[in-house]
Amino acid sequence: MSNLQQTHLNRARASLRQALSWYGNIRKDGEAKSNQDLVELVKPELEILRNNLTKLESYTIKIAVFGLVSRGKSAVLNALLGKKVLETGPLNGVTKFPKSVSWVASDKVKVELIDTPGLDEIEGQAREIMARDVARQADLILFVVSGDITKTEYQALLDLRLSQKPIILVFNKIDLYPDTDKSTIYNNLQRLGAGYSHTLPLQPDEIVMIAAEPAALEVAVEGSDGAVNYEWETQSPVIDELKQTILKILNREGRSLLALNALIQAREAEEKIAQKTIDKRNLAAEELIWQYTKYKALVVGLNPVVILDVVGGAVLDLLLIRSLSKLYGLPMTSYQAGKVLKTILFSSGGLILAEVGSSFMLGLGKTTAAVTSGDSPFNITAFAGTAVTQGGVAAYGTYTIGKVTQSYLEKGCTWGQLGVSTVIQEILSQVPQDTILFRLRQELGR
Repeated sequence: MSNLQQTHLNRARASLRQALSWYGNIRKDGEAKSNQDLVELVKPELEILRNNLTKLESYTIKIAVFGLVSRGKSAVLNALLGKKVLETGPLNGVTKFPKSVSWVASDKVKVELIDTPGLDEIEGQAREIMARDVARQADLILFVVSGDITKTEYQALLDLRLSQKPIILVFNKIDLYPDTDKSTIYNNLQRLGAGYSHTLPLQPDEIVMIAAEPAALEVAVEGSDGAVNYEWETQSPVIDELKQTILKILNREGRSLLALNALIQAREAEEKIAQKTIDKRNLAAEELIWQYTKYKALVVGLNPVVILDVVGGAVLDLLLIRSLSKLYGLPMTSYQAGKVLKTILFSSGGLILAEVGSSFMLGLGKTTAAVTSGDSPFNITAFAGTAVTQGGVAAYGTYTIGKVTQSYLEKGCTWGQLGVSTVIQEILSQVPQDTILFRLRQELGR
């Protein structure tokens, strides 16, 4: 299992290095103002790629804690750390901004714990932005509750699940709720989910019970003179179950979690880079597509040999795909362009393939007309009519391929052996069934 995790980590690193190398092409011909403008536009996305590669290189797992106010989020992290690093107190809202602290979970694992403000103490849009940004960075999420889980908490859990990260539900303050157990919490979640179109796919083993900062107990102390005095005695945190759950996840699938999270962020960043590039160069792309459309109409229409029609047309389509990718700064090899063309042909519902077939049949008729034409005006006219029709069919096919290629390129350089989408699917197909990642496969593969 450890070898498989290391393979996942290595593949993710290689994928991100390739992406950064490819997008470095945007900087070429830097004298052009349009190119400089594009470099500025995609800076945030390139920074995301670099940060995720750095994270993979340092092998740092990020664990973020969320919850409403007064649930003891900071206390949970202090208990994991074994010392009071984060401020806690009886008043609501002690934590105002996300804070990060390092936790040495084991000799093999580096962990960054991220504390966050209560989700119900930050106003609307600011709360959503904060939660989304922190959840995007996290590899694992701890959601802290205590007492009865509210509808607000359930909705917050659903929102966090959209980040496609594994979530551990941490029931804190078990010293104050001695009658609550995991089955009670699980059943309560099922009841709350009945009112929603989407339920929370949380399993009982993803619920842990702790007391991060137990209430002090009053104990009787007998003095040397026999007198009995009462004192308040601080209790040690009950945190072992959470520690063991986290360590089990990190040892079992930590590197795979890290690799997938980096790749998912990279996929989003690459799609944004591609979209920004396409928006910036859309006019030039449209001109390029029409240029190749005219070339193909002329080449196919005027050429009398049917085989050369097919071969020449395919070559022009491949050149168009490569020219579009170069225009957008998303380079691909001839092999990759061929795979894109094949994907387009077979994903078009047979429409483009039908056009190719029609063009081939017209080409046979045109070849026959050319061979038998001699001095006959009728055959020459037939050749010309067939050539015009075939050229029009071929031009339509090329224009369609150009437009579909634009849509395909919006996904960035996620294709190929080391493309992020390819590596994501590869990892998800290999994760064992006893992992959290296996349960998240459908969500993570989107």
